[in-house]
Amino acid sequence: MQDYTPPINDYAFLLKHVLGLDAHMAQLDMEVDTDLAITILEEAGRFCADIAFPLNRSGDEEGSRLIDGAVKTPDGFPEAYRAFARAGWTSLSADVAHGGQGLPFVLQLWLDEMMSAANLSFGLFPGLGRGATEAIAAHASNELKAIWLPPLISGEWTGAMALTESSAGTDLGLLRTKAVPHANGSYAISGTKIFISCGDHDFGGNIVHLVLARLPDAPAGVKGISLFLVPKFLPDGEGGFTLRNSMSVGALEQKMGIHAQPTCVMNYDGATGWLVGEAHRGLAAMFTMMNAERLFVGIQGLGLAGAAYQQAVAYARDRLQGRSSDGTRSPVPIIDHADVRKMLLSVRSFVEGGRALAGWTALQLDRARHHPDAVERAHADGLVALLTPVVKAGFTDLGFESTVLAQQVFGGHGYIREWGVEQYVRDARIAQIYEGTNGVQAMDLVGRKLALENGAVAERYFALMAEDLARAQEVSGVQDIAHRTGEALASLRAVTAHLRGVDADSAGAAATDYLRLFILVSLGWMWTQMAVAAQGAGDDRLCRAKQDIAAFFAARMLPHSKGLVAAIEAGAQPVMALNEDLF
Repeated sequence: MQDYTPPINDYAFLLKHVLGLDAHMAQLDMEVDTDLAITILEEAGRFCADIAFPLNRSGDEEGSRLIDGAVKTPDGFPEAYRAFARAGWTSLSADVAHGGQGLPFVLQLWLDEMMSAANLSFGLFPGLGRGATEAIAAHASNELKAIWLPPLISGEWTGAMALTESSAGTDLGLLRTKAVPHANGSYAISGTKIFISCGDHDFGGNIVHLVLARLPDAPAGVKGISLFLVPKFLPDGEGGFTLRNSMSVGALEQKMGIHAQPTCVMNYDGATGWLVGEAHRGLAAMFTMMNAERLFVGIQGLGLAGAAYQQAVAYARDRLQGRSSDGTRSPVPIIDHADVRKMLLSVRSFVEGGRALAGWTALQLDRARHHPDAVERAHADGLVALLTPVVKAGFTDLGFESTVLAQQVFGGHGYIREWGVEQYVRDARIAQIYEGTNGVQAMDLVGRKLALENGAVAERYFALMAEDLARAQEVSGVQDIAHRTGEALASLRAVTAHLRGVDADSAGAAATDYLRLFILVSLGWMWTQMAVAAQGAGDDRLCRAKQDIAAFFAARMLPHSKGLVAAIEAGAQPVMALNEDLF
């Protein structure tokens, strides 16, 4: 099995020549330049490659286990997590006011990519801790922030989010977990949650659960949900956290993938917790964590696709089979065969285009948090909101498809555990499901995000793409991809206008096709910018590769947009016509 290689050269190309990190940081008054950013990414990459990646296969084979009510993670995981925290990676992008380093979110997102590529199960621990941190920082009282944020940010403690119940999955309005107030201002939380990633582990330290529950006077539905901070260990009155809370692991879910990750059934039996934010406003507070996790999950799809590509291209170079196309050589490396090359390029064109789009989105998040102008902050925040379901669903759909293509390159060996690529397929599948299934994300895009500011947010995004594409039309060697992407953008704008005001069935029938069209156009935009940048960045191997892959994306991937437009325009009738009793 090929060792994992962090894509540092690609990050450097994007930061220097495509995303313009230095200019962004100057506007945001953040003291980070490209050289420092690359150094940080190099160090993060070393941890992922040298410590996390070697535990990936062994962790998958050993799995997490429940022993006498306590979770035991695979060998090496506790030590690796403590090393991760000691090195400061848990605090990378956190607020300096609570002990964080306050570094740009683009570094965080690319660290997440490398960690997901190296060891997805391991990467969930710091990822969920960061999500809990963001929700507490945004909505909790100052008293709760002072107690719980510093150890979460330092990595001494970890976090988990407890939403789902057996009778309440996507429809959280059906949840039954109860919260009864105590006289001292705390609450007794009672109920059972399922699918709780990182619900328990053996790393040491506290585990801070953010739990959705109902107060006794709560109205029905989502308007009656409150959010509570429920820790594994309670304060003991002497400055420590040694008192075991009334919560337990009922079982570990037996899953298709991410076997090393302890996905728990959690029982809360009058567990002590504290209200985060306002009563009955818990879903809004939890969405702070959920939206952070949705970007994180999208990056998981990207990371796994990149890791699978590395394995597949190494195999394709070494595997000898078949004759050359001109019949003069036999056997030849399978990378000589057009179909294998097409599969590899399909994966790579997503990975490198997605990496660029992820970086651009992360910089918008930095602008939303730090730009001195309120209007610019609001514009950037709107773009992040628009792209969150696109990154989550688009990256995880394409990520899973990419791992399957990489597996196909191996042929029969791809189905065998010893080559490792089948684990990527199994692990990638969950990312399309959790943090809101991709169908729900597509409906969110069509039903809510396109309507932001009466459509102005989407139009600003389309205008940004159109301006860049128009400039690219003037660059020699880039006209074709710019023209093809421009045509696809025109189609995207047309179907966006068409979808405004359609009925619920029409929106539902179009949603996943629309999101796929949206991500294809966005990736085309990124490839256009990378092709332009490669023209002026020197004639080295990376720049030549960028130009060739951009041409592949334009010729082989963007044409799928035409079929998507036709499917959207077909409307709901073909979907809804079959009587229910005929299914």
